[in-house]
Amino acid sequence: MSLMMVSKVLALMLLTSHCQSENIHIGAVLSNMEVVNHLKEFVHEANSRLDVKAAGLSFNVTAQPMDANPIRSALSVCDDIITKRVHIMIASHPFEHDVSPISVSYTCGYYGMPLIGISARDSAFSDKNVHPTFMRTVPPYFNQAVVWVDLLTHFGWNQVIFVHGMDEEGRAILSRFQTLAEQREIKIEKTVKFSIGTTNFTELLQDVVEAQSRIVLLSAGKEDAEVLFNNAAELRIAYGSEYVWLVTEEAMKAYSTPVGAVGLELINEDEEANLEDSVKLIVDSVVELFRSGNMTAIKDTPDSCSTPMTSKWRDGMALFEHMKSMTIEGRTGMLQFTNEGDRLNSIYYIQNKQQDRVQMVGYHGNKESQGQMVNLRNEIVWPNGETDTPEGVQISTHLQVVTIESKPFVYRFPLLTENDMNHCDKKKGVNCSFTNSTTGETTFHCCYGYCMEMLKLIAGKVNFTYSVHLSAENIFGSFKRVGNGTKKEWTGMMGELTRDDGVTSDLLVAPLTINPERAAAIDFSKPFKYQGLSILVKKAQKDSSLASFLQPFTDTLWILVALSVHIVALVLYLLDRFSPFGRFKLAKNDDTEEDALNLSSAMWFAWGVLLNSGIGEGTPRSFSARVLGMVWAGFAMIIVASYTANLAAFLVLDRPDASISGIDDSRLRNPNENFRYATVKDSAVEMYFKRQVELSTMYRKMEELNYANADDAIRDVKIGEKLQAFIWDSSRLEYEDLKDCDLVRVGELFGRSGLGVGLKKGSPWTHRVSLAILGLHEGGDMEKLDNEWILVESTECPERAPTPATLGLTNMAGVFMMVAGGIVAGVFLIFVEILYKRHRGLKEKELELARNAADRWRGNIAKRKTLRQTLAIQRETMKRNNSSFAKMTSLDSHSSLSTGLLSRTSVRMGAVSNSPPVTRPKVTAQSGRSVAPSKPSVLLTNPAFSPAGHKSDYV
Repeated sequence: MSLMMVSKVLALMLLTSHCQSENIHIGAVLSNMEVVNHLKEFVHEANSRLDVKAAGLSFNVTAQPMDANPIRSALSVCDDIITKRVHIMIASHPFEHDVSPISVSYTCGYYGMPLIGISARDSAFSDKNVHPTFMRTVPPYFNQAVVWVDLLTHFGWNQVIFVHGMDEEGRAILSRFQTLAEQREIKIEKTVKFSIGTTNFTELLQDVVEAQSRIVLLSAGKEDAEVLFNNAAELRIAYGSEYVWLVTEEAMKAYSTPVGAVGLELINEDEEANLEDSVKLIVDSVVELFRSGNMTAIKDTPDSCSTPMTSKWRDGMALFEHMKSMTIEGRTGMLQFTNEGDRLNSIYYIQNKQQDRVQMVGYHGNKESQGQMVNLRNEIVWPNGETDTPEGVQISTHLQVVTIESKPFVYRFPLLTENDMNHCDKKKGVNCSFTNSTTGETTFHCCYGYCMEMLKLIAGKVNFTYSVHLSAENIFGSFKRVGNGTKKEWTGMMGELTRDDGVTSDLLVAPLTINPERAAAIDFSKPFKYQGLSILVKKAQKDSSLASFLQPFTDTLWILVALSVHIVALVLYLLDRFSPFGRFKLAKNDDTEEDALNLSSAMWFAWGVLLNSGIGEGTPRSFSARVLGMVWAGFAMIIVASYTANLAAFLVLDRPDASISGIDDSRLRNPNENFRYATVKDSAVEMYFKRQVELSTMYRKMEELNYANADDAIRDVKIGEKLQAFIWDSSRLEYEDLKDCDLVRVGELFGRSGLGVGLKKGSPWTHRVSLAILGLHEGGDMEKLDNEWILVESTECPERAPTPATLGLTNMAGVFMMVAGGIVAGVFLIFVEILYKRHRGLKEKELELARNAADRWRGNIAKRKTLRQTLAIQRETMKRNNSSFAKMTSLDSHSSLSTGLLSRTSVRMGAVSNSPPVTRPKVTAQSGRSVAPSKPSVLLTNPAFSPAGHKSDYV
């Protein structure tokens, strides 16, 4: 132990031998001489600290008691303290005088000298424009607002009435509370202001009586609090009432403070303890500055108030800023400071006014709080001697409910009278009214549906009655400027929950989407239905046409297949025609009955292979043609298989496709004039698109097309001319999808959210309604409501089977029509063939007649020529014979002789003549081919010698 002390002393001597001692002069204006003596003791103790000696520092004090007169106090500081070239000031004041520290602060602020207050809690010292170098080890009075907010949060109160005096302290604590309450979502229902010294608060307290909240925050002095509590007792809002009073330290000292009031008291407000902490703060700050090298000496210290200052003392301001940034553990607890130099982390007693005493019931702060700001050790006695925490608001068991017609959540139909509920009971509905905002006329309706049944269930669980009315504006509402003013406010149903005028509601029971904008203005219950946004489009109708069987291939492919058939047939014909092994070449040598492959047979072969029909005759004979035939057969197999597979996909597995695929579809992301989509104006969906940066393009497109309500938009989507897609809540669109056969939802859900019951901000019913909704979820009631009102599929729509549909006549009608067309074409062609055959037969008959006539004409010409030649020969013969012999013969002998001569002459001339005998080819009926006759027929050319007296005949 002695070695350690020796080493420290040597180290200290070594350090002090290398540096010159720096004297830090502390000035002080304290409440009395006793406190001055305490200061000197604390400074003496500080000089004995090793770190102070190691830094080469020493501290001394110039102090005097505070003068009650502020002018004399300021002069005393100038004459007796500043002239001693002090570096830092400490100030306190007697509790009966609260003005004197201000004059000291003015003086120090003018010269830029740091001033630490150890007793002043006035809010004025937080104004750095007036007190630029003032800091304090005690919190300001308005810091009690922090404790109030924590107490309200602890007890679950979120709606209060704020009563305060119209002085600087009252305004400061109100401003601080408003800032903190906004962060904690605590609503100030009423703010009541009063002048200091008011003698009668009865009229002002009427606002407290009329308010719904039963939590009153009071910032007042002791004297004003006395009068106020007495007047409150007369109005029955104190002493035995249900009102809870949270009051400041000063108000808690009033004798008339009501039983059940909760107040505060600052712990460690002792002047001596704060003085010790201020000395520790000064010493630690200076030592740290010198040891870090940021400051080696304090220069240019002010030494007179008579010397005008051209600028703030630079070293003094640096020291002030450094002290504000310090965090030390002192006698009064943890010392931390705000930018204004006010102390943080102060510890308060939580006090409770009981029958004959003020009882300390807990703490606020870090003292034994186990991490919690509010730590209650004893039971609080509330008004009327209750020990259970009050609700904090006046709870009415009859609530006003606002709703809006929105399928399938809320339907409505008119009633004849207000009490005509016979038809409404059958719909499981409730009586609701509608007041026309223009005419003021009120009509009565029956409201029924998902939300109305849910309202009945919630009311039964929470135990309240209700009256339902339809929104006069018939909109959910948006936050916007109304008229020509600059102030924004909520419209529609949202406005009824946020406004304080006569048209207000307690509950909003409708398909209201929970979003940040609405949640900032009203309270939401737990979601009764989780959903998202979806897109509704008209189904793309794909009625089966007569050409359905052609759908597997495109028109281009069909044309190519048809061309391929004819091209292959032509090539097959040419290959077989010119190949040396084709039938055209082999027919001359081979004794075969097969015909050669002509173009018609090649065409029949190509179509037969493609359509997989039997090929009986007319197949290629050459090897080259057969190779092409095999390739064509493979091609046909692939084409037919592909067609069959695609035909199944088109006719069996096909479903009508929607026009878009979802929110990421290019037609939505890159809009054009031919595709229009929209949502509802001033709705949560529009707000969603407005705040999403990536959907800004879509929002700009939709903004000018948005509809006033969902029904009109759905109607236009179904028509398909004005609107092609409608973006809305998935619950409604799911209902429309199942109900209407012509509509379909597309894409995945996006913008997921929930539907909740809306309540006024700070409503006492919020928690109870949320618990009731959770109970309905657990009990399966919400699922039953879904099945009853939303998931109702139309019986008129065709059933959506999960398995592929079987083919029907509508799918294959085109094939049957093709067969019927083939039959009609065959019948038509047979008539054409018959007519053609008849026409051709007539032509052949005419040709035959003409040929016969020509043959006869040629025969006659030949006969005449032969006859002339015969006659010439006869004349010549007769000339050579005896003319007398000729004359003597009889006519009969002459005829016989002439006939014999004529026969011989004809034979002789037929052998000698250059002209061949007249012959006619013989046509066979079986083959239609010409067959040469076996021997020619000899034409007798002499009609005179013709047998049986005929002019001419064939022999």
